[in-house]
Amino acid sequence: MAVDFNSLKNDIVSWIKNYAVTNNIESLIIGVSGGIDSSVVSTLCALTKLPTYVILLPIHQEEKQLALSELHTEWLKSNFRNVTKIKLDLTELFDVFNKIFITSFNNELAFANSRSRFRMVSLYQIATSRNGIVVGTGNKIEDFAIGFFTKYGDGGVDISPIADLLKSEVYQIAKILGIKEEIISIPPTDGLWGDSRSDEEQIGASYDELEWALNFQGDTTHLTEREKKVLSIYYSFNKRNRHKIMPIPVFKKTKN
Repeated sequence: MAVDFNSLKNDIVSWIKNYAVTNNIESLIIGVSGGIDSSVVSTLCALTKLPTYVILLPIHQEEKQLALSELHTEWLKSNFRNVTKIKLDLTELFDVFNKIFITSFNNELAFANSRSRFRMVSLYQIATSRNGIVVGTGNKIEDFAIGFFTKYGDGGVDISPIADLLKSEVYQIAKILGIKEEIISIPPTDGLWGDSRSDEEQIGASYDELEWALNFQGDTTHLTEREKKVLSIYYSFNKRNRHKIMPIPVFKKTKN
């Protein structure tokens, strides 16, 4: 059965607004990276007509990524009166953190994840001051299939409007919303490394391939070598990131 993406878009907008109204939330806070996921989510939030804060938090950001963030947020402001843009450069703050830890605890991945956590803390500072919630931008592949996000970083959110959408579905929603072609066409990236490395370069497989792996059922005997490789990548990420995908383990005391 074909998906009615216009109807899906409206359902998500209603879901966000109903959650906010039910919980006496006054505003929506979204970190905007210049990528398709945050562009889609921020636009869906703007469509609720609730006060929507789109936040740019560069940390040694690659210029093209920052330019796309600026492009999208300016487009939002010109189309939605309820949108407020905030840009806070966290580079100096991160550099102090880096200087403290780099001698004894130098790890490239840890520092990349710390960038994401600095942004999470900043978003919650803004959200609390505006009686708002932090709106997540992760899709189904990232959040529940391979765990491609930072624990307590971009994974630290209050609601997740597109976490049940495949990446291909996010692209379909983006087209309906009128997201800029420059954003739709650029290879997805998490923007945590200070360069333009893409998600596919980090993962080793494209989102289309990962969607295929997520839905794969059956005999692997007749798969191509590439398909076998993609399945291996998928299961490897899924296994080692279970601690992010699943709720945290809680010790249960014995009942006498």
